[in-house]
Amino acid sequence: MTRIGLISDTHGFLDEAVFRHFANCDEVWHAGDFGPDVTEKLESFKPLKGVYGNIDDASIRHQFPEQLVFTCEGVKVMMRHIGGSPPKYNPETRKELALHQPQLFISGHSHILKVIYDEKISCLHMNPGAAGRQGWHKVRTLIRFVIDGTDMRECEVIELGGRSR
Repeated sequence: MTRIGLISDTHGFLDEAVFRHFANCDEVWHAGDFGPDVTEKLESFKPLKGVYGNIDDASIRHQFPEQLVFTCEGVKVMMRHIGGSPPKYNPETRKELALHQPQLFISGHSHILKVIYDEKISCLHMNPGAAGRQGWHKVRTLIRFVIDGTDMRECEVIELGGRSR
């Protein structure tokens, strides 16, 4: 069983509450737009997987790929920052989903929290929304969930408060 803390769009702001909410997680996954200083804080806290986002500089782009495909327990995961969501994936993402056929697709970018099962491709899509202060979202959000073999469960949406807090 692997406990995952999922975060995105921090844009250089990492709320201290993230560490409390992810304390029992085994790994943290970041779906891009880290911004400055976030990677170091998360890496010193828990094992970190992630992809770079459109605002991330060269140092983050050297550390993280545009797309990450990996297996966690028995679940194939595909992560990219800009991807769209069911059924409106962007063309590149649609191609990559067909190629890799993941059971879990994670994206960020939109700042819109979504957890949607795409029956057409048998894939769960998660976007944790935005945890940072920059953007048009009103509430900062995270997701916490469990992968146990091929089972994805215990999905929890966590609200961190408004952008100004």
